[in-house]
Amino acid sequence: MDQRRNRGDAVVKVKIYVEGGGESKSLHTKCREGFRKLLEKAGFVGHMPRIIACGSRREAFDDFRTAMMDSGADEYPILLVDSEGSVSSGAWEHLHSRDGWDKPLDAEEDQAHLMVQCMETWCIADRETLRAFFGQHVHEGSLPPDVDLENRAKDDVQNALMQATRQCGRDREYSKGKRSFELLARLNPETLRKLLPHFTHLCDVLNGRL
Repeated sequence: MDQRRNRGDAVVKVKIYVEGGGESKSLHTKCREGFRKLLEKAGFVGHMPRIIACGSRREAFDDFRTAMMDSGADEYPILLVDSEGSVSSGAWEHLHSRDGWDKPLDAEEDQAHLMVQCMETWCIADRETLRAFFGQHVHEGSLPPDVDLENRAKDDVQNALMQATRQCGRDREYSKGKRSFELLARLNPETLRKLLPHFTHLCDVLNGRL
C-alpha cells in the first residue's frame, strides 16, 4: 500500500523504480525489502515510498517511463539506477550521455537518482555494518579508504568487496542477489549520508515529497 501525506490540497504517492532483483520473483521481493528497510531507518517510517524492483537498468528506465505516461497529478515516480561510472553532471544528463536515455517530457530533474557508482559503493561505505554482517574474517585492508567513494570505479568497488569477504566462507562471502540485499537492509543511512552525496540527495528529495 502506498503511504501518503497531504501537501496542501494534493496527495502525493511516490514510487521508486529501482534497478535490481534480476528476473526472479524471490529476488524482487528481497530487493524491495532491502531498500525498504534502509529507507525506514533513514526516517521514512509511516510515509514510505513504494519500492518497485525492476530487474536491469534498462527495465527500470522502461518501467519508469511507462509510469510517467500513466501517472496522474497525485503520483511522483522516481528512477533509481547505478551510474555505472563517475558522475560530473545531473542525473538525466549523465543517463543521456552514457545510455542515450532521454528525460521524459514531463519528468523533473529530481525524478532520476543514481547509486554512484553502484549499489556496492553504498555497502563499502558502512564498515561497521560490514564487520557485523560478515564476521571476523572480513579483510578491510582490501577495501579502498572511505573517502571520495563515489569516484571509485564500479569494477574496483565490486572486486574489492568480493576480495574483502573471500575468507568468510562460501555461504558468507559477498555475492549479488539475496546476499547483497540482506546487506543493503542492514546499512546505516546516517553513515551513507556522511560519505555519499548522491544518497543524501535522494533522501532530501524524498523528504520534500513525502
